[in-house]
Amino acid sequence: MINRALSKGIPLSTMAVLMLSVFTVSMGYGVILPLLPYLIDRLLGASGDAAQASRATGLLTGLYMLSLFLFAPLWGRLSDRYGRRIILLIGLLGFSVTMLTFAFIDNLAAVYAERFLSGMFSAAVTPVALAVIGDIAATEDVLARRLTFVSLAGISGFLLGPILGVAVTTIAADLLPFVSADGALTLPLVATAILALLVALATAMSVPGAMPSDAAGKRDQPPAETLPWLVPRLLLLAFVVAAGIGVFEVGLALRGKQELGLTRYQIAMMFTLCSLVMFVVQAIVFSPWVKAETTRWFIAPALAVLAAGLFLVPRASDFTLMLVVIGAVAASAGILSPILTYWISSKAGKAQGAQLGKQTAAASLGAALGSAAGGLLFDVAWLPDAPFLLMTVLTVAGILLSLSLPTLLIRPERVGAIEGGEIGESLSTAAHRIRASHHAHVDDRDRAASTGHVPHPAGMDRITCKAATATEL
Repeated sequence: MINRALSKGIPLSTMAVLMLSVFTVSMGYGVILPLLPYLIDRLLGASGDAAQASRATGLLTGLYMLSLFLFAPLWGRLSDRYGRRIILLIGLLGFSVTMLTFAFIDNLAAVYAERFLSGMFSAAVTPVALAVIGDIAATEDVLARRLTFVSLAGISGFLLGPILGVAVTTIAADLLPFVSADGALTLPLVATAILALLVALATAMSVPGAMPSDAAGKRDQPPAETLPWLVPRLLLLAFVVAAGIGVFEVGLALRGKQELGLTRYQIAMMFTLCSLVMFVVQAIVFSPWVKAETTRWFIAPALAVLAAGLFLVPRASDFTLMLVVIGAVAASAGILSPILTYWISSKAGKAQGAQLGKQTAAASLGAALGSAAGGLLFDVAWLPDAPFLLMTVLTVAGILLSLSLPTLLIRPERVGAIEGGEIGESLSTAAHRIRASHHAHVDDRDRAASTGHVPHPAGMDRITCKAATATEL
């Protein structure tokens, strides 16, 4: 198995470490989500109220996303210049320190600083891990599948993070009498910090220190100047998809609680279903049975399904119908995210870190604005279901933007190379026929000379006649 992985350009140990890196930062984000309100209540003490805690929770989550948006392109460019491994190590070690610091913070102002720094360091992990794959993947199909593996690792971390955070806190509080309630809240943070440190050590041993010199040419990648507006179009679509997911997640939680009267278990089940559907569809779309190049045809249909799902979310009247709508939104978003990441990487050339950093930034900004819109516009009286309607319109615009992508994503130089190869093959075949006809005619003439009979050229085809005439002249 190791030899097989090596033959495809990505050692198994490197692939495992890259997946663990993305899993760790995603799990660290997910671990904090259900614990953050309780950590804030602990810091505010008796002087705090529910409104203050809710506001702080929203601001801290948005600050983390803002930091991702600001720093992901910067880390990507630095990794292009100084190498992937050093940037990954900075990200993982910094993330470990911030998570460990969070466990022992005793004032709210420090939490704001921690969330900003945690987002800054985590922004160095995902785009750079993807860029490593873009550097050393041997073929386009291998690139697509390995990028999907990293995406699946991120989804798994986000899916397991909240579960592990609550489980560790509950078990520690119930089974360990020497651990206080406040101490139990810090255990998942400390565990995540230790995991990030271990993954950093593995990164130092498994991830290449420098990019291969032939990274850009290995998959016959296009030059950076080819269709300069194509990658920005893909980045804009990544923003639209992330914004749609942000509106969907916040609106889903609010509608489930306030309008459908769902329990916390049912709401948690909906989010779990969402993550599982994304996991499954990504595994299918980039399976060995689907060619990477064919994924360009999925972009517009998946956006259409996403638009329909967002439009139907506020119109789902019961829990069962809501699950169906959730499945449609999760499937379309789950397909689009890795497809857009793959094509951005495929068109990035040697600037893997910079372009994938921009992709992470676009998705982070979309998620932040979508989440904010989902909450702020949820109860707008003059426009019912405002966040879903506005996001539906934006997604329809994305559909129009994507209609020409299947043609544009096929490189013109590749088409020219194919046509040139066919022309060259035709000329080579014609030359071979002329040579064969010439030798056949010479043989026939020699035999005719020995028997006294000369064959008439009318029985030959056009190429043979020309060859015979040229020979006789």
